[in-house]
Amino acid sequence: MTYGVKENFTGAFGAHGAGPPARGAGPPGPGALAAKVRTMAPSMTRSMQRVAEAVAHDPAGCAQLTVTGLAERTGTSEATVVRTSRLLGYPGYRDLRLALAGLAAQQESGAAPSVTADIAVDDPLSEVVAKLAHDEQQTLADTAAGLDTGQVEAAVGALAGARRIDVYGAGASSLVGQDLAQKLLRIGLVAHAHADPHLAVTNAVQLRAGDVALAITHSGRTVDVIEPLRVAFDHGATTIALTGRPDGEVAQYADHVLTTSTARETELRPAAMSSRTSQLLVVDILFIGVAQRTYETAAPALSASYEALAHRHSPRQR
Repeated sequence: MTYGVKENFTGAFGAHGAGPPARGAGPPGPGALAAKVRTMAPSMTRSMQRVAEAVAHDPAGCAQLTVTGLAERTGTSEATVVRTSRLLGYPGYRDLRLALAGLAAQQESGAAPSVTADIAVDDPLSEVVAKLAHDEQQTLADTAAGLDTGQVEAAVGALAGARRIDVYGAGASSLVGQDLAQKLLRIGLVAHAHADPHLAVTNAVQLRAGDVALAITHSGRTVDVIEPLRVAFDHGATTIALTGRPDGEVAQYADHVLTTSTARETELRPAAMSSRTSQLLVVDILFIGVAQRTYETAAPALSASYEALAHRHSPRQR
């Protein structure tokens, strides 16, 4: 039985599309605006990137500009400014200006640092430690600020009540998927992580209503992850996408989309590193949420797993 694409998906996204439809959340607040710019800028057209970079680097100055003024400052058009505003989650430019004013106030008070430093090949390890720590903290803060808690709640509810849970991921994302599946198994849920795309699809065929399929793909377009999610969707399972690109193809087959952020990609720090950090944060949030919902069964199951492994962590008796 094939259902096509999700009913709440309005069509394929074009080069100038405004992204997926809102899922019950309002426009991003000032703190989430900076995170949204960092997350969405790589997927924008060059003209839209100029607008996004301008508002990110000078929120105070841009907040004073009309839509015509910002278009002139960035060498773009008023239509591009409006499209960029909508892609960032705002109904129009006026709403973006209000958020920019709030972000400027936060930065002036020192509450919102926005410096990101590249790691050079000749950096001493002390600087590598400091730069990585800063970027990881920024990535986690951006992800937390950008998460739609309504979507998280819905995903937790689906996982907590699932008969069976399949998790799909490729490369570094498969490691995150294994982490989630192992956590869920320890609190008594039936969860499996599939890194092999063929096994993922053949297992997805067995899913039905009451089951959950969760796909992890930073790019939102990993075929080996999208295909099993589509099959799971076609068979009536509840589907969840954990992605850095909510406008990516994976969202077409997801009932719930959880958006992650990443630090800026550099030669020595590829996207797989920074995306994993934010993915693991969301995995932990999902696990805690599910454990809370199923505490009466989760707590004894977790205790039993600790006891089963306790002897492996104790000094051997001779």
